[in-house]
Amino acid sequence: MGHTRVVTLTLNPALDMTVRADGWQQNTVNSGQDMHLNAGGKGVNVASFLADWGVNVTATGLLGRENASAFDTLFRAKHIEDAFIRVPGSTRVGVKIVDHARQQTTDINLPGLTATPEFLQTLEAKLAELSATHDVFVLAGSLPPGVGSDYYANLVGQLRQAGKFVALDTSGPALNAALEADTLPNLVKPNNHELSAALGKELNSETDLLDAAQALLKRGVELVAISQGEEGALLVTPGDIVKARPPRVQVVSTVGAGDAMVAGLVAAHLERLPLAAAARRATSFSVGNITRLGAHLPPRAELDDIAARVDVSAIRPADPLKV
Repeated sequence: MGHTRVVTLTLNPALDMTVRADGWQQNTVNSGQDMHLNAGGKGVNVASFLADWGVNVTATGLLGRENASAFDTLFRAKHIEDAFIRVPGSTRVGVKIVDHARQQTTDINLPGLTATPEFLQTLEAKLAELSATHDVFVLAGSLPPGVGSDYYANLVGQLRQAGKFVALDTSGPALNAALEADTLPNLVKPNNHELSAALGKELNSETDLLDAAQALLKRGVELVAISQGEEGALLVTPGDIVKARPPRVQVVSTVGAGDAMVAGLVAAHLERLPLAAAARRATSFSVGNITRLGAHLPPRAELDDIAARVDVSAIRPADPLKV
């Protein structure tokens, strides 16, 4: 797909320890069926999915030196350009308990390494260097200790001023600050709860969600993708609104499903796909991912089959957006 175009930024990566424990119960001894340790974090996952699709991708962020081997292995295996800043200490471990019997996943996320001003200064120099050769930036995941909640908001402003396409996938105060800033990302992908929390009001209906999305479009966002779990996603642009409903599949793990959707939307952006096709692409990535453990896509033929079975319907709002 030509020269390297996409950077994913993961400030708070994690080694994802996924334990399968069917029918597990709290406050007692449980038996596990198997365990996998994967290099993770939202931006790392997005890079992994994009690499599977054949996109040239660079991954950067802050990575603990003491347990970086799983990341090194992933980047080599998938030909992801490694631009991470190595820092003293260990990258955090995120525990995922997967219950196949109930088709449920429980996450336990630890806080991560503290980012010092020196680490951030080194990272910002790396981002400036990457900005000269990359067109698309994906800012994904939580902020580690030591990073202010306005970090993404400020970075979005800098990157958009430099003419870059910026996708943001975060939550909590970092999302709130980014959505209150003067310059907003091109693409945001909150779920219902994250968008409600960021805007400080309950969004209880599809109309509420569409109103909130359209308010963001009026302030400069180009695509709002609101993920709704097994119900699918709403994708809203100034010209079109679609609802994408995924086909039913056997769920192996939901870890990374949202990151797969972001990767699908970025891949669709690179190919300039219309919104309905972008919805199919993003949903096929997400559905393909949940049929396996780890941040991996199935082969293209399987993804094409899933995409063909995604139900995409156009929504006509009562009050069409005028921008």
